[in-house]
Amino acid sequence: MAPTTTPPPSGSYTTPTECPSAPPPPPTSSPPSRLISTEPQSPTSSSYSSTSEASSLHMTRPLVPGVYVPTMCFFDAVTEDIDTSTIARHAIRLARAGVTGLATQGSNGEAVHLSHSERQLVTSTTRKALNDAGFAHMPIIVGCGAQSTRETISLCRGAWEAGGDYALVLPPSYYAPLFASQSETILSFFTAVADASPIPLIIYNFPGAVGGLDLSSDLIVRLAHHPNIVGVKLTCGNTGKLNRVVAATRKMAGPAFNPNAPDFLVLAGSADFTIQSLAAGGHGILAGLANIAPKACIRTMELWQRGEREEAQDMQEVVAQGDWTAIQGGVVGVKSGLQGWMGYGGDARSPLPRPGGEEARKWKEGFRELVLLEKSLV
Repeated sequence: MAPTTTPPPSGSYTTPTECPSAPPPPPTSSPPSRLISTEPQSPTSSSYSSTSEASSLHMTRPLVPGVYVPTMCFFDAVTEDIDTSTIARHAIRLARAGVTGLATQGSNGEAVHLSHSERQLVTSTTRKALNDAGFAHMPIIVGCGAQSTRETISLCRGAWEAGGDYALVLPPSYYAPLFASQSETILSFFTAVADASPIPLIIYNFPGAVGGLDLSSDLIVRLAHHPNIVGVKLTCGNTGKLNRVVAATRKMAGPAFNPNAPDFLVLAGSADFTIQSLAAGGHGILAGLANIAPKACIRTMELWQRGEREEAQDMQEVVAQGDWTAIQGGVVGVKSGLQGWMGYGGDARSPLPRPGGEEARKWKEGFRELVLLEKSLV
């Protein structure tokens, strides 16, 4: 459940059998989240030429309860090239709003539309923007899911090189009907990736993104015993499952359990059940709606934690209604809402559609009550 003491990657993945069968690398004095690199590990990280800059990439950034945001990826309106300026500006806006951490390469970040080098660019841009703006302490979670163990490990290594602190990993699903035993195949997959990854893993349970594959609480708890698997994002919306995972992992920690820094972080994957997940013992959210209204998401959680239940429920109603717009529109609707209300956002990469005038007005209107609430918060 706690980060392991694996060293940084020393090279590329070279053989199909290397990681699934090999034991974890020998321990060093520092866990993955504390690794210090004094030399770039790849061309992607070559811009971080000095020891001080490299050190600022890899420092202690623990996962703590709070609001985490899967950030958007922004593109040039004509060429669809990565718009690093807007990526940096958006990350800083979220950090200044008070969120706990950011995540790149998620569904909202259009990871499936990016090459490996573009993924690296987005994460390194986000890390540098946060560091330069005084938020070097803020952790970055990087989406690293892929269909093969080999590529998933490669993405985890790339995430580390670009300044990521944790890897958010979906289970493979394309060949799920061929899995000898679904639970055992998934267990073996996550174990192999966790053994080889230079950064700790967060399990991503999102049945809608993986052909309906839904990890059980039993399987998640089994995986939580791995020292390099430190959390789970539950986009399934199952608060019973969330409660079972929280209870089991709290018992695993024993008397050392610290509610302000749990060994295994359990996050709701959507803002529309924030207080429901907190009531079940959850530690916060990793939710795309916070791209539009980070302060509203934070305040909802704060009100609940302070015992102001009625006020929290009132705010949750507005958040949930706004999240329904985000759920319906996906990345297209959220970007359109950002453009309409914040003046930036643009469009998703093709082949996703570009909302016309009437559709753009619909998405903007769907977020109206939420944005007005957001603007009222200080």
